[in-house]
This record gives sequence, structure tokens and C-alpha cells, in this order.
Amino acid sequence: MTALIAVAASCLLLLLWEAVARLSLTNPLFFPAPSAVVLAMGHMFADQHLAWNAWVSILRVWTAFLLAASMAIPIGILMSGYRAIGAALEPVIDFIRYLPVPALVPLSIIWFGVGEEAKIFLLWLGTFFQLVLLVADGMSRVPQEYIEIAYTVGAKPRQVLKDVAFRAMLPDLVDNLRVTLGWCWTYLIIAEIVAADSGLGFVIWTARRYMKTPEVMAGVVLIGIIGLVTDQLLRALHRHAFRYL
Repeated sequence: MTALIAVAASCLLLLLWEAVARLSLTNPLFFPAPSAVVLAMGHMFADQHLAWNAWVSILRVWTAFLLAASMAIPIGILMSGYRAIGAALEPVIDFIRYLPVPALVPLSIIWFGVGEEAKIFLLWLGTFFQLVLLVADGMSRVPQEYIEIAYTVGAKPRQVLKDVAFRAMLPDLVDNLRVTLGWCWTYLIIAEIVAADSGLGFVIWTARRYMKTPEVMAGVVLIGIIGLVTDQLLRALHRHAFRYL
């Protein structure tokens, strides 16, 4: 039922958008109709290698995201499990996560040049410092009685973290990963304007330069579609893996 409501609401929004454009209530140069966007997307798939650029962006996002997750999960667990580590790292992480990623583009070029490393770094930067605090917060919300029972039966601190606390926080962790993957996609345009010659950000930025608004919106819509499909797959994985919730 909820899926039908979501589809109906989306279709209604598209019809309203199409009607506004068809009635010339807006300038098509700035606000093209959905049909024009779909036509532009089809042309881009056929003649402008849009599928290849989308694949390049997906690889960049997932590389940065998996790198961020592989670092943030153990660090976040240690920050929550050991007060000294949390006290040492949290101020630094809090400071860096408030820095605007666009302002760090010049530094990324100085440090990594204009190759793939700079793009991955910017995507990682926008994800890691948010995720590590979400992981630490999720670990801190594990019921204290779980910890106490584990110590009562003779578990060592490392076993408590790995076999009790981590498993208890796993449902929240998957949700946090799903949310931060969305954040990672939001930094794609920033990452792909750094001397890029491929990727959806490059496609959107190039179309913007020539005021090809339908192509700009086609690139944006494609990012949204990729994100929506990925999010629904992760939701389904969460429901399947944690059916006991």
C-alpha cells in the first residue's frame, strides 16, 4: 500500500511539473518539462556516453564510501569502548567535520594533484568524519545490561566489543551506512569538478557551461535514480538481515 502511495505521489508531481512547463508558466530555458529531460537523457545515453560516466561516478562513490566505512567502523567502536580514545579523537573529528568540503578543494589538489586520488579524498572527507561519530553514538546506545552479562560470564573487553556490543549495534550501523552513502553522493559534483573528464558531475558541469538545462537536470535526475535504487536495496537487505526487529 505504501509503495502505491509513493508511486502515485511521484506521478502526480511529475504531471504537475509537466503541466506547469506546457502552459508556459516558466521559461523552458530554466525549467524544462520532464518530457524534455527524459528526451535529453535518452540522447545522452545514445550519443554522450552517459552510462559510462554514471559507472565512473558509481565506482568513485563506492571506493570512497567503502574506504570511509572500513576506517570509521573500528575507530568509532574504539572511541565508544575506550574513554581515553574517545576523549583524544572526538574534538579533532568534531572540528574537521564542520569544515566545508568545497573550501578544501585547493588543498586536495596540492596534496594529491588532479587525478583520481583527489576525487576519492573529497568524497571520503565528506563521509568519514560524519560516519565515525554515528558509529560511536550507535555503540554507546547498546544496552548496558548486555555488557554486564558478558562480563559476568567471563568475557574479556575485546570479546565484549566484538561479540556483544558490535552485534547489538549492527542494525543501527546498517542504517547509518545507508544514510552516509547518500551523503557521499551529495559531494560528487564537488569531487568531479577537479580537472575531471568523466563522471556525472563532469557531465552536469559541462552542460551547465553551455546552458543546456535539460541535460543538467537529466544528470541530476540520474544521480537521484541511482541513489533511490541503492537506498531501496539497502533497505531490503536491512529487513532481510534483521527480521527479528
